Amino acid sequence: MDSEKAEMQRFFAVIPAGGIGSRLWPMSRANAPKFLHDLTGNGQTLLQDTWDRLQPLANGRTMVVTGDVHARAVADQLPELDFANVILEPSPRDSTAAIALAAAVLAQREPDVIIGSFAADHVISDAQAFHKTVEEAVKVAATGKIVTIGLKPTEASVAFGYIKKGKRLATDTACEVLEFVEKPDIATARRYVASDDYLWNAGMFIAPAAKLLEILAKTQPTLHSGVVELAKVWDTEQRDQAMARIWPTLTKIAIDYSVAEPAARDGEVAVVPGDFEWHDVGDFAAIAELQSQGRKGHLAVLGSARVLSDSSSGILVSDTGRLVALIGLEDVIVVDTADALLVTSKEHAQKVKSLVDSLRESGHSELL
Repeated sequence: MDSEKAEMQRFFAVIPAGGIGSRLWPMSRANAPKFLHDLTGNGQTLLQDTWDRLQPLANGRTMVVTGDVHARAVADQLPELDFANVILEPSPRDSTAAIALAAAVLAQREPDVIIGSFAADHVISDAQAFHKTVEEAVKVAATGKIVTIGLKPTEASVAFGYIKKGKRLATDTACEVLEFVEKPDIATARRYVASDDYLWNAGMFIAPAAKLLEILAKTQPTLHSGVVELAKVWDTEQRDQAMARIWPTLTKIAIDYSVAEPAARDGEVAVVPGDFEWHDVGDFAAIAELQSQGRKGHLAVLGSARVLSDSSSGILVSDTGRLVALIGLEDVIVVDTADALLVTSKEHAQKVKSLVDSLRESGHSELL
């Protein structure tokens, strides 16, 4: 067996499927977040697309981390998923707790496992190019590195974080990571794109589980000890009791801050550039762009709406089946659900999150 095949046999995919997708309200709700919806119009949800995209690499070796309120929906959408490879979160504790617990459980079962974390709500059109990139990332991870996948920027976007590349490593395209940069202002983003030294941070991480846990032990020792304690009893009857006791105490922190950034400062992170089209469908403007595929004046329709449209463009999402008529509206966003109607524009799509925050603060939790 050659080394590359041996490395891929160590690979185990992890799909964190969490969050409520507040910028996609009122379609995305706490009990039905965006990864459970078909946002591409291909007849499958984002979660199902993510699963299918990973199977040629993982061959069933896939773990899903999701909220316990989504257990039934995830099981229905992924009938091939082994329940032994499901982690149900009693409450959201951010990405470190989710990914670190998956890493600890899998390392308990297979000490040399290499995990790859891939969010359930991304859209990737070129599966073959994605597979090639992940295979190189696994190869680099096998040398003891934390590896992330970076995307070549197509514009000076302020919606994404950036990765600053360093020197090339001894594989096809991998480079060391000098630093992770938060979402910049537009002037800084333009400078990054012009320099060709930066990639978009797509939030994909591939690493030996033991290495990820080693870094976490240095940066977040209490969180580390908690997930390790849980992992030791995970496949026993003591799991539920331990989860109820330990999970609420775990620090809420993104894995970027707990693992990726500290490891990069110590020279332990590499990036593999991904040569494929990638969409983080974070708001309705992103979905509209994805659906229009560059066609001007296009009105994308998702769901069961009956539509009459005259000189209108943008996106209409509906689960009510009622007639919606649009006249003379450009770049409009209409989301029609049984208990809430959203009308805005692509320009203001990012502001939906603040509206959701206002609903929460005003006590209208039944709409979230």
